[in-house]
Amino acid sequence: MIELLEPPRLTVPSTALKTSYLVGEQADMRHRGSDTSWLTAASLDFDAFVAERTGVRERWGVASELFWFASGEYYVGSLVIRHELTDDEGGGHIGYHVVYPWQRQGHATRMLREALVKCAGLDIERALLTVAPENAASIAVVRRNGGVEDSLNDEGEMRFWIDTASA
Repeated sequence: MIELLEPPRLTVPSTALKTSYLVGEQADMRHRGSDTSWLTAASLDFDAFVAERTGVRERWGVASELFWFASGEYYVGSLVIRHELTDDEGGGHIGYHVVYPWQRQGHATRMLREALVKCAGLDIERALLTVAPENAASIAVVRRNGGVEDSLNDEGEMRFWIDTASA
């Protein structure tokens, strides 16, 4: 296992992480058996790729912000904060993933904890997260961060609310 010299933290997307980002995402997509073709365009013009992901942007019809979880030169995963819920509340306020090589090392728990602090700073008092029922690892992450199960959404995902003040 690679020993990180400093704990990863949420950062804005950066061109400095090009190689680590592309390798991490490719490994993750291949591990899941997903299409990696989008990485070709990203690798050809990484500066533009990063620029499209930086700052508050409208995604899913609401203002949102993308962060990368990184330690030095190492990209560990991505996280998005929706500043408000979509009409159908699909996806909730926070979505995250840790790329395959870094999974099962506690990164998602720390990433979500940092996101909850950012949500509190955006005056989001209770953050909604949705998780596929078969995703036991993510359910555990949400519960470790104070998630309280509510119901299933229209897509059959579990809904969890987290009080951001406790973050």
